[in-house]
Parts: sequence; C-alpha cells; structure tokens
Amino acid sequence: MTEYAVEWLAGADDLDGVLAVDRESFSHPWTRAMYEEELRSPARSKLAVLRMPGIPVAGYVSFWLVVDELHINNVAVLQACRQRGLGRALVEFALREAAARGAVTAILEVRQSNEAARALYEDLGFRQVGARAGYYADPDENALVFSRSLQNLE
Repeated sequence: MTEYAVEWLAGADDLDGVLAVDRESFSHPWTRAMYEEELRSPARSKLAVLRMPGIPVAGYVSFWLVVDELHINNVAVLQACRQRGLGRALVEFALREAAARGAVTAILEVRQSNEAARALYEDLGFRQVGARAGYYADPDENALVFSRSLQNLE
C-alpha cells in the first residue's frame, strides 16, 4: 500500500505543486490566477492535496460545494505516481467531505476518451447522466457528465 496523506491546501508552496501537477496532466492547465480566484470563495471552492514521502504534492482534487451538490472540477496525479490508487483516494476524500457538509449529489465531467478515469468513476458509483458537446479543447472532445448520490456513502 502506498503511504500518503490527503490534506487541505496549505499555502503558496502547495499551490506551486498543484500547478506542476496540472502542467503535467492537462493540455490546458489552470493558471495561478484561476486558482487564486477560486480560493477567494472558501465556502464554495475547496482544494486538497495528496502528499507522499518526499513529494509535497503528488496530486490534488479541486471541487465546489454548492448548496447540496458536490461538483468535482479537477483530479490529477503526477505521472510518476499514477496507477497506485491515489486518484481514487482523492475522489473519495471529496465525496466524504461533501457528504459530511450536507451534499447529497456529486457531479463531474470527464473526457469521452479518458477510459481510465471513466472506469474509476464508475467503480466509485458514478453513472453517466449526460454529455456536453465540444466541452474540451486541444484536442476538441465531448465531455461525459457523471453523477452519483452521496447517500449511504461507504
């Protein structure tokens, strides 16, 4: 089992780590300004990082809590740390936190071609409920919309 801890973003160094994970993971990563804007709304926007020995930010999850809904915006793990269940740990953290704060539903978008992420989400109880045409760029691609209930969260 991989040794790790999921904790709330703790400052500028953590944000530097999140930006590094983003650059490695996405064709259009979020900018520092985008994250800083998100963090100005702490009641809605949440950001947690996954730490491993010697790696201050091996991955992260960013999400919104809006009324009774969890919206997962981004989940990413450094390439060198993938295939160890860390993405699962990050999503499970977000699900538990949201349920504890009164959310009853979780929703997210995923690239249609991202079979690994789709399999993870389905394994975690998400089901496809829709699609968003042309949602992603570079390459242009549709997003699949996944949702799940947070009731009886295991």
